[in-house]
Amino acid sequence: MDIKTILLIVLFLWGVPSTYFRSKFRKIVYQTDDWKINIKPVFLKELKALFVNLYPENKDYISSRKFYRIYLIIYLALFIAYYLS
Repeated sequence: MDIKTILLIVLFLWGVPSTYFRSKFRKIVYQTDDWKINIKPVFLKELKALFVNLYPENKDYISSRKFYRIYLIIYLALFIAYYLS
């Protein structure tokens, strides 16, 4: 197995839990428990929430944002490694 195949498998496996993490983060950002937030193409507030502290008093938001940022950075690094290999 070559490195590109291994990276593709790792990238795929790393992407599987992304729906859970994104759903959790979006529910906090948009302050809803409605399942439809997962399929709505609303991105501006979500992107702003990743880079700006929208809810400084909400500890759940802070920890979720930190974890989601780390998850996305690793996802991006895997994608770049796959693309460059």
